[in-house]
Amino acid sequence: MNPIQQTIRAEFRYAVYFTRGIFDSANRILRSVLANGEARQRCLFIVDEGVCTNERRLLAQIDAYCHAHAAVIQNVTSPIVVPGGEIVKNSPKYVDLVRDAVNVYGICRHSFVIAIGGGAVLDMVGYAAATSHRGVRLIRLPSTVLAQNDSGVGVKNGVNQYGKKNFLGTFAPPFAVINDLEFLDSLSDRDWRGGLAEAVKVALIKDAVLFGYLETSAASLAGRGTVAMEYVLYRCAELHLEHIRGSDPFESGSSRPLDFGHWAGHKLEQLTGYRLRHGEAVAIGIALDATYSYLIGLLSQPEWSRIVGVLLELGFSLYVPELECDGDAENYALLDGLTEFREHLGGQLTIMLLEGIGHGVEVHHMDPVTIVRSAATLRQLGRRPCTSRAV
Repeated sequence: MNPIQQTIRAEFRYAVYFTRGIFDSANRILRSVLANGEARQRCLFIVDEGVCTNERRLLAQIDAYCHAHAAVIQNVTSPIVVPGGEIVKNSPKYVDLVRDAVNVYGICRHSFVIAIGGGAVLDMVGYAAATSHRGVRLIRLPSTVLAQNDSGVGVKNGVNQYGKKNFLGTFAPPFAVINDLEFLDSLSDRDWRGGLAEAVKVALIKDAVLFGYLETSAASLAGRGTVAMEYVLYRCAELHLEHIRGSDPFESGSSRPLDFGHWAGHKLEQLTGYRLRHGEAVAIGIALDATYSYLIGLLSQPEWSRIVGVLLELGFSLYVPELECDGDAENYALLDGLTEFREHLGGQLTIMLLEGIGHGVEVHHMDPVTIVRSAATLRQLGRRPCTSRAV
């Protein structure tokens, strides 16, 4: 008998909103997203503990907003607070906590889980929602620069397992994303700066004009200039969504261009015991791969100098002791990141490098000795002007 052939096409649509004061009762964005032409919606709020610390009235504001819009929102319980940062992705108990709440409070596929927090909390809650009832509607309210300009607007969810980043996860587009810019006002300088690594990343591989803006605005961004930051957030989110729409949103191939700098960044997070936060590790990964691109002749010295100069002016440290190679390059611990990066997708190793600012190029091999040289070059940046060749 002949095989029965099947073709399935699925279209996903979601909006990314930008606002201030999402839980001000006069702000109707969340109400409008939830209304969606249907009956009163059951909602389960999961909130990052760090956001509660920074925004001490947040939980009361959520309750007050739900009460003011009770015709649309049925808040099934008080918001559930979970730790922020990688700890929430490293322990399965937090995924179980969300799933248990979905079960206990009768959250169905026509109800909503609303996640408020940084990228790690959004990843964990998204994974729990996507694997409950084969997919509960998720609304993300990213609270950090990194989440608002990158991870929070995409389609990935995941948690860590076996010492590997995002070993467990799903591709599940959110129902909506709401970027409340007021959340950024109370961020620490470290978290404000950390998210800018992803802005540098997407500019380097997709938009030379945006990189130029980051370059001329670096001092303002480092000084917490809100006008510059709001433009960067919007443009980065726009580029991220354009990539998802026009490329390979569910990563069925072997290429992950939006993960430029991440093979080393992810491994450095693990090697440092997550002392490095994601954005800080990615900044080093970007610098490492830009330096590698320069050393093998893909990237010019002036462009390399501009890249490391921007990262340094934004306030990033581009070297940590875990980059040190004590012996044979083939036994260099950082190189395990290449294997893990390939395994995460399968198929051929595919790494994004740079052949110019705004122009990425994919390669399928990286030379261990040159990676070690790249790390040594970054170490020298602490002693030399960033415009020197340092090789």
